[in-house]
Amino acid sequence: MQHEPLESRKPNRRLKQKVQSPLFFNRELSWLEFNARVLDEANNPRNPLLERLKFLAIFSSNLDEFFMIYVSGMRERVSQETGKLPTEQSYLDDLRAIKARLEPLLKAQYDCYRALLPCLAQHGVHIDSYQDLGDKEKAALTTYFEKQVFPVLTPLAVDPGHPFPYISNLSLSLAVIVRDPLSGQQRFARVKVPESSTLPRMVPVPGHTYRYIYLEELIMAHLDRLFVGMEILGAYPFRITRNADLELPEHVATDLLEFIEEALVRRRFGEVERVELSSQMPCEIRRTIIAGVKALEEEVYTVDGPLALNDLMPIASLDIPELRDPPFTPSIPPALRGAQNPFDAIKKQDILLHHPYQSFDCVTDFLRAAADDPNVLTIKHTLYRTSGDSPILNALMDAALNGKQVACLVELKARFDEANNITWARQLENAGVHVVYGLLGLKTHCKVTLVVRRESHGLRRYLHVGTGNYNPRTATVYTDIGLLTCDDDFGADATELFNYLTGYSHQKNYRRFLVAPINLRSRLLELIEREISVHRPDTPGRIIAKMNALVDPEIIQSLYRASQAGVQIDLIVRGMCCLRPGVPGLSENIRVISIVGRFLEHSRIFYFRNGGSEDIYIGSADWMPRNLDRRIEVVVPILDPNNRKELLEVLQIMLEDNIQAWDLHPDGCYTRRHPALGEAERSSQRILLQRLANV
Repeated sequence: MQHEPLESRKPNRRLKQKVQSPLFFNRELSWLEFNARVLDEANNPRNPLLERLKFLAIFSSNLDEFFMIYVSGMRERVSQETGKLPTEQSYLDDLRAIKARLEPLLKAQYDCYRALLPCLAQHGVHIDSYQDLGDKEKAALTTYFEKQVFPVLTPLAVDPGHPFPYISNLSLSLAVIVRDPLSGQQRFARVKVPESSTLPRMVPVPGHTYRYIYLEELIMAHLDRLFVGMEILGAYPFRITRNADLELPEHVATDLLEFIEEALVRRRFGEVERVELSSQMPCEIRRTIIAGVKALEEEVYTVDGPLALNDLMPIASLDIPELRDPPFTPSIPPALRGAQNPFDAIKKQDILLHHPYQSFDCVTDFLRAAADDPNVLTIKHTLYRTSGDSPILNALMDAALNGKQVACLVELKARFDEANNITWARQLENAGVHVVYGLLGLKTHCKVTLVVRRESHGLRRYLHVGTGNYNPRTATVYTDIGLLTCDDDFGADATELFNYLTGYSHQKNYRRFLVAPINLRSRLLELIEREISVHRPDTPGRIIAKMNALVDPEIIQSLYRASQAGVQIDLIVRGMCCLRPGVPGLSENIRVISIVGRFLEHSRIFYFRNGGSEDIYIGSADWMPRNLDRRIEVVVPILDPNNRKELLEVLQIMLEDNIQAWDLHPDGCYTRRHPALGEAERSSQRILLQRLANV
């Protein structure tokens, strides 16, 4: 397998982060490198045009979350890790390092955007400027403006009698400069562009298919209707990103649901973390906005193009097959095909599910069968995220109406899904489901469903344990692993877990489950140390771990010790990775790759050779302090030898990827793999589609 020679790499193909420690990469800069790999998919001509536009939108959406959560949490994270608040200077240094890395990425983003526009136009998808439209189209859009847009606009003056208005999080605004012809004075006003939940940002041009303009351009073309009798001197888009991380105290005096509802309101008023300004904006207006929102210069980004390109997602989702990835139909695992009900199939063997290649209907059918089966007595379920029309939660409500005892732990603190989960919690309660709102100080992130069924030989417990959310929509684009089992130890552990979640329990000992924050960290460290102890020349130690993020310093240092002992370690880390691989004397036996492709790699799989007595685990936890110490997570062993073999094959396929895989180097540089001359292309996601799905 070959890598691009240094001199031939394009700037966005050599992705390098600032090294701040000989042992660890900076986590925020490492996150930016992940988003750079997302942007590379937008630039990748192998991808169909609308898929490239999708990656461009995801890059922008990811940045919103980066500033709302990661940048806003930098001070708190540093204080948690060091016990000291960072100094103002160190905080500014971090902001400057982020800005230094992000500014060239933003330039590359808009270069990509401008390159995609003519390609899309060649295939009949047009994103035009209002000024380029003909008189007929402009007249039709004027009618649309008068009927649909004008009534919801509110110009807000800024002068001694009108203070600078509050700018809500992620809202797009226009800074408008007008001149009063009577006094000759110039005046400043803000016009908020309606949110996409009110009006579409991408406005269809009447009389055309797949032709759009930006809503703010339509507003700017009709500002004379808002500022009657004034001379319009200019209008410049800007956008504010605020701290959106909900800070919950260890103890809440009031009802948790009520507290979360109040916190959602407060989120709109978080501190400013980023200001995006049009590159065309005059310096005087720029100063006015920065002062008005009380931003630091390090938080200001100048953008040469339309702001908030995540609003391109509706266009990226257009149903134009020739511009999209080829369709596929998720398969049903052989063990479930033709089974009268899932319980009969699960009794015969543990069933491994691999989404999205295999259908998530297997999970919803399991819940639906439990809801309808008269022999099922009890269902217990954890909810972190789900869709707005969740068939799983509908099954839980039907089960309660059918007289079964149903308990659901609804995590109200699931970031950006708080409001959706509050709605579901109330619906579940109204249907008779016993709803618990999670534990104070901990997020319940595990993915577990327990079904208790009466059978001829007594009660039997059936489980689903997974690596991903119970969300049928994201299950079509996220790669995740699930396990259906009726193993007695699993069932007993699940019962103990739910007693801990819904009642009062200090349960510390589990038979099979690894549970954070109880025993997951200690057991992972034991598993790594065990590889060191069993490492022999004839049976070398081996660890393969796949996860979304690797940040935890204690785990990283344990992996370093394993490398120094000769254990061969392969890490498949989609996003942030603070471990420095390939450093002589420290980590020369550690390799790190990241896979970014059609599907979001979301599964967590951990393999330990154990001297030939292989152990392999799946679960909900990344190797981060928050997952190991501040969340309820569940990781479980795969007991069936055939299932272990299948997962190891999946890991090997990913390690051999030479199309979508990126190698992380000791200096923090990521390089995309390419097949060597004469070497076959191996895309792991494409191979798994061919092996597991109906394509």
